[in-house]
Amino acid sequence: MSKNDERTFWGSAEKHLIRYGGAFDPVIIEYAKGSFVYDADNRAILDFTSGQMSALLGHSHPKIVSAVQKQGEKVAHLFSGMLSRPVVQLAERLATLAPGLERTLLLSTGAEANEAAIRMAKLVTGKHEIVAFSKSWHGMTGAAVSATYSAGRRGYGPAMIGSLSIPAPNSFRPRFKHADGTLDWVAELDDAFALIDSQSTGSLAAFIAEPILSSGGMLELPRGYLAALKQKCRERGMLLIFDEAQTGIGRTGDMFAFQRDGVTPDILTLSKTIGAGLPLSAVMTTAEIEESAHDKGFLFYTTHVSDPLPAAVGLAVLDVVEEEKLVERARHLGAKLFDGLSGLKQRYECVGDVRGRGLLLGVEIVKVGHTKNSDHELGSAIAKEALCRGLSMNIVKLPGMGGVFRIAPPLTISEKEIELGLRIISDSIDAGLTATAGLTSVAAQ
Repeated sequence: MSKNDERTFWGSAEKHLIRYGGAFDPVIIEYAKGSFVYDADNRAILDFTSGQMSALLGHSHPKIVSAVQKQGEKVAHLFSGMLSRPVVQLAERLATLAPGLERTLLLSTGAEANEAAIRMAKLVTGKHEIVAFSKSWHGMTGAAVSATYSAGRRGYGPAMIGSLSIPAPNSFRPRFKHADGTLDWVAELDDAFALIDSQSTGSLAAFIAEPILSSGGMLELPRGYLAALKQKCRERGMLLIFDEAQTGIGRTGDMFAFQRDGVTPDILTLSKTIGAGLPLSAVMTTAEIEESAHDKGFLFYTTHVSDPLPAAVGLAVLDVVEEEKLVERARHLGAKLFDGLSGLKQRYECVGDVRGRGLLLGVEIVKVGHTKNSDHELGSAIAKEALCRGLSMNIVKLPGMGGVFRIAPPLTISEKEIELGLRIISDSIDAGLTATAGLTSVAAQ
């Protein structure tokens, strides 16, 4: 692409687009295939975050393309009161994957699914207080954004009444510790709910939780935590909602992340991965809760509720996950990637922690000589170098989150592509350290 064309593109973008977060990456993406996206110069960029953590099967998977084409020729969208075969088939299929959660509502986005889940929880319990983690991200709409604490709370006026939070457990920086310095999450959870009880007006409706807090810095809830959390909810008559936008459909090495702990939520929300990059989300719950909600007049009409096209895509996603054994693949390749990233931790002092599960991993960049202090500047330099070298890694840029890379490649990624990504990360760390050392030297002068 010519320099003139590039200037025209970015000039038009600056003139006509509303900015909705951080700066845009300085590349123009023309198309994508498999584990790579390709820019206007036809340069391949390895996608280590599956787009917005959503392209579970990579880009342009032939079975997804086929599903879109076939269903698009039949019917893509219907009046909200009409049903089609793909919708009922997908609901039936999901019920077999999450025993006990046999009722499903199909929507478009994760925020929309969390809105519906919270609305249902309030209606069923007759209460209004919603508790979430202090580093949570559940969406950018009314109830969802009120339960989001990692960013975006300043300047928009009051959150929804009854929005409460507890600290997210962090094994790398434990607030409550055992004698050996490790996280005492039991004491932390007890303390947190003591605070909730002191703030509550007696109207605790639900707790909404991500099994791995992605935007919060890829914080994984310790084994046993979900069971203890469910017990806390039971003691207070609260429902437990799991938001598996990023952890669902095999990404962590189980079909759903909660299955590792053997704890089934009252309500489960899915998005991102279930649509493999297309807008599809789901709310799943028990027959008992759905019956109660319906009897009390549950209302959640949206333009694209129960649309047949995304439902057909969801069915194709589940077919591919099963046929290509991608849950097991996520477990196997996740272990390989984790080992490779842990090797970088041994080699570089600036790699403070590697955490996560399956193909959903986090790498925290810290200040050299201060192993617990995040280094956002160095993390940004590494991300910039990686993109220049052909690797897209998403660094948490939110204020206070520090330099944490979220690494979530497609479940279809090859071992060679993982090895390529690890090499680029290593080279980028070397270059990033050199670049930031140069900036420090100049600043000192």
